[in-house]
Amino acid sequence: MNAYTKITDNYEVGYDIPAAIGMDEADIQTPCLLIDLDAFERNVKKMRDHAAKMGVRHRVHGKMHKSADVAHYQIEHGDAVGVCCQKVSEAEAFARAGVKDVLVSNQVRDPAKIDRLAQIPKLGARALCCVDDIENVPDLSNAAVKHGTEIECLVEIDCGAGRCGVTTTEDVVAIARAIDFAPNLKFAGIQAYQGAMQHLDSYDERKAKIDIAIAMVRDAVEGLKAAGLECDIVGGGGTGSYYFEGNSGVYNELQCGSYAFMDADYGRILDKDGKRIDQGEWENALFILTSVMSHAKADKAICDAGLKAQSVDSGLPVIYGRDDVEYVKCSDEHGVIADPKGVLKVNDKLKLVPGHCDPTCNVHDWYVGVRDGKVEALWPVTARGLAY
Repeated sequence: MNAYTKITDNYEVGYDIPAAIGMDEADIQTPCLLIDLDAFERNVKKMRDHAAKMGVRHRVHGKMHKSADVAHYQIEHGDAVGVCCQKVSEAEAFARAGVKDVLVSNQVRDPAKIDRLAQIPKLGARALCCVDDIENVPDLSNAAVKHGTEIECLVEIDCGAGRCGVTTTEDVVAIARAIDFAPNLKFAGIQAYQGAMQHLDSYDERKAKIDIAIAMVRDAVEGLKAAGLECDIVGGGGTGSYYFEGNSGVYNELQCGSYAFMDADYGRILDKDGKRIDQGEWENALFILTSVMSHAKADKAICDAGLKAQSVDSGLPVIYGRDDVEYVKCSDEHGVIADPKGVLKVNDKLKLVPGHCDPTCNVHDWYVGVRDGKVEALWPVTARGLAY
């Protein structure tokens, strides 16, 4: 069944967009982001089923794909309660696009950003953010009072990532009390995402790290309860750890992102049986579609997906479904592919699995959704470049 909306009548292929609905996959302009819709849908439904079995909610991480269309699919077909994002501008974009429950899973401290955050409920969305400093509370409160809105706040715990967040239950309770007392703010719970362990290869190493986090969160929840404060949300959990948090009996909301698309860096981590998670648990659904543009050298092909088409912070892309050629190097506009047997030809198309999907998606304007060799969907990357 076609679940997607045709939105491209006023665009010109090759000028505004890389493809058109109904086009053959072979005719798509490159480089561009391609989504295997069947694989994407299976990933979304699988995570829905996992969350249901564990008895927890799932709030999808919109900062991965930055697409309102992807988020709406995850909410409607994956039973997600809403989205996480990392910046106020992302939150505004999702809210304007009709997402009704938006968490900025980050601190908001700049006065102008706080003012914008306080206006998100006027767009029809529940607005939440994280707090790790009691001095942030009156600024959030004043902005919400000014605009006649409510901001819900999660106290963030640093449970191992070493970035934002407090580290003691005493601090969690103090900040939560301040939020609960402040006009137009609502204490909504705890944010406890252990990001530093998500990409550890070993299942046992990831479990050891998350066990520490779970103990911290359990202590904080008990401390809050003793102070008369209940948590609507105890949130965290990523693609590399959701089964730990989901089965902990402490967390009640997951925040997974990359599972829906998969990338090469996440794909290499191992499940409890020692198997790569992109070879059983999740499928590669996102690709950089690229074309061979030169084969002047007998043993190497040059494609049109270089640095400007992807992020290589987590390593080079992997050529999907091929072991006879290898992507080995890139510059701004070129990718070098080792082709020792000379099997590639000019204009051949290849699917690259990006090393890191999040920043790769952020440098593109469109997703091209393909099913059975035909273009079925074209989705704008709604929050592309919105990092403020």
